[in-house]
Amino acid sequence: MRLPKRVTFPTTALVAGLLTVGLAACGAPSAPTQGGGNPTGEVPDKPSQPVVLNVLDVAGNLQLTQGMIDDFVKQHSDVISKVTYSKAPAPDLVGKIKAQQGAGRVDIGLVLTGTDGLSAGAEQGLWQQILPTHADRLSNMSTYLEPAAKMQELAGNFGVTVTYYPSGPLLEYMPDKVTNPPKSAEELLAYAKANPGKVEYARPANSGPGRTFLMGLPYILGDKDPKDPINGWDKTWAYLKDLGQYINNYPTGTTQTMKDLANGTVNVIASTTGWDINPRALGTVPESAKVSTLEGFHWVTDAHYAVIPKGASTDQQAAVLQLIQFMLTKEQQAKAYDDGYFYPGPAVKDVTLSMAPQKSQDTIAKFGRPEYDALIENNPKEVPLDNKAMVAAFDKWDREVGGSKVQQQ
Repeated sequence: MRLPKRVTFPTTALVAGLLTVGLAACGAPSAPTQGGGNPTGEVPDKPSQPVVLNVLDVAGNLQLTQGMIDDFVKQHSDVISKVTYSKAPAPDLVGKIKAQQGAGRVDIGLVLTGTDGLSAGAEQGLWQQILPTHADRLSNMSTYLEPAAKMQELAGNFGVTVTYYPSGPLLEYMPDKVTNPPKSAEELLAYAKANPGKVEYARPANSGPGRTFLMGLPYILGDKDPKDPINGWDKTWAYLKDLGQYINNYPTGTTQTMKDLANGTVNVIASTTGWDINPRALGTVPESAKVSTLEGFHWVTDAHYAVIPKGASTDQQAAVLQLIQFMLTKEQQAKAYDDGYFYPGPAVKDVTLSMAPQKSQDTIAKFGRPEYDALIENNPKEVPLDNKAMVAAFDKWDREVGGSKVQQQ
């Protein structure tokens, strides 16, 4: 079986270019699209006629939410007559939307994205402003879990959080190879020195666990300012350079690190809750794999967002607003447990595993970890770096830590 598509951050150079262009951009043009209504007119409570909704996913989010969307279409055929789905890498998002807007026809009514695509598009004025204009139609946002609400703050007024997870950083290892896993950053460095080539994480710009490990270390090491990778990460950069002496290469994707763990190439890798559970459920990693945290551990959280491109008709916007409100109900959020891909997954309060589909319950019962509940409850949760700081961190890592050892797949 093949691992699902994951949240993919653009390469450092691409994101930097998007931000540079974005600072000079004066906003995307409005354009007609499928469904009635002027793109810049008043958004009705309900479309004048059922719309065909084209959904673009650049975050792997449909694995969590397609069931929610399909249910809405079944129950509200008077709002959405049909939905079509497409997927693309996150680095392609801005160009794809700008091309439609430039051609005067925006066929995509809803984009599902991570923080990367949301921020890059917002910089260039590609997204409709959803909040606070339509806050009264999205009352379920008031039920967010506190960490999900903080992830919502990163979205500004342009996106709505639809799924959330605490992410990591976790260490994953095979207990037959690592009988006494590292419990601190110092012990991890000592293990890597004693076992050259046996510790691995993927290039942060291409990997959720890689970037979570990068962003989590400043908290673990007690750095001056965990939100400032250039001026506040002296301990982190020194540590990563030391660790890098004993790392043979950095894969360009997380999947390769999972395969390397499974086949014995390496003994310890960076992971997250979802990357721990889902690959074991898929059989990519042996069920017997274990996870651990390092002293001083803070969660670095993650989320997926719904955004509406500028140029979507007012009927499209009306339909999407109703859909998002529906997706944020407890019943629908329970589907976000999925097969542990974004564990737990729900962004709103009081959504228990017992409310999830039976398949999700069975998968989590077999491949989940009882210790996750306590880890999530008892450790601080930090929002990730904003897009500009993340670009700077990726660039510095590429130049000073691991760029020369990146392993192309």
